[in-house]
Parts: sequence; structure tokens; C-alpha cells
Amino acid sequence: MRRRQNAPTVPPRPPGPAPESLAVGDPADLEREVGLARLFELHYSSMLRLAVLLGADDPENVVAEAYYQIYRKWRRLRDSKAAEAYLRSTVCNLTRMRIRHLQVARRHAENPPGPQDETVASAESTALLRDDQRVLIDALQQLPARQREALVLRHWLGLKESEIAAAMGISCGSVKTHTARGIAALTQVMEARR
Repeated sequence: MRRRQNAPTVPPRPPGPAPESLAVGDPADLEREVGLARLFELHYSSMLRLAVLLGADDPENVVAEAYYQIYRKWRRLRDSKAAEAYLRSTVCNLTRMRIRHLQVARRHAENPPGPQDETVASAESTALLRDDQRVLIDALQQLPARQREALVLRHWLGLKESEIAAAMGISCGSVKTHTARGIAALTQVMEARR
């Protein structure tokens, strides 16, 4: 049997077993597959951006792991609408864990990189970035992790305090505190430049 030469390309599938491996007529598995595929279609890009903004060194792996986690726990979700919040929370938690792991690994490295090993941006790329944006992003990266997460979730994704609290696993009062402290620190940095 010969294959067709001009077969259409198939986009990547979300994690999980192939549809043909599902039991025929199992509505729970079919619902999970359809729900996860829809979640992947709607939110993959935004979850990838979230991981990047939170400082993940390997955002694609973080997001892939988050989708795998939600695939495994799909049946325990209250409803499919809770899936987006669970996914966002998982991306935040996985990013936080990866950053902690990297910090520990760097502390125990035999030959930590010295100042001569730091990468220097080219003059062209530095000139292309607006100076205020560069300073703001640098200041954002210097904030404590919780403040950075709260600011990114609030001002990048536009989430409400209750959604941020759920994603970060903290109270709404703590979200307000981290957001206020983060804004104050960023304001201080930007005003010092004037």
C-alpha cells in the first residue's frame, strides 16, 4: 500500500493517549480528550507567556508538564471551567519550583560563572529596546518571586484578586500586599531615573 505524498500536516496533539486507544463509548475519556484539546487550543500561548514572564528557564517544558498534570487530574476537577484556573495555578507552581531548583543547583555548582562569563547584549539590541522598558523589566526580575507573580498575573493577564489568590495558593489579602509592595518597588526604581 502506497502513502499519499501530499498528506496535510497535523498540528501537535495535547498530552494523553491517542484517541484510537480510548475505549469505545467511554464518555468520561472522550469528555476529557475533548476538554483538554479545547483547553490546549485556547490557552497554550497565554500559559507559555505566563511561564516566560514568571522567569521560567524552560517555559515550553513547564507548560507541557502543566498540561500533563491537568490530564491526570481531569476527573477530579469540579467542572471543566475550573480547568483554566487549575492550569494557571500549575504553571505558577511549576515555574516557582524550577526557579528554586536552579537557585540551589547554582549554589552548589563547582565553578560558578564569574563576571567575565556574563553575556553582554549587542549595541544594536540594546538600542532597539526602549530604555524605560528595559529598566522596568530588570526591576521586575529583581523583585521577590511572590511580588513578581502577583504583578504579572494582575497586570499582564488582568486577573482579579481572587483568581490571583487561587493561582498562587495564597489569600486575597496577601495578593494585595504583594501587589502593593511590588508596585512601590517598581515606582521607586522608575522615579530614581528621572
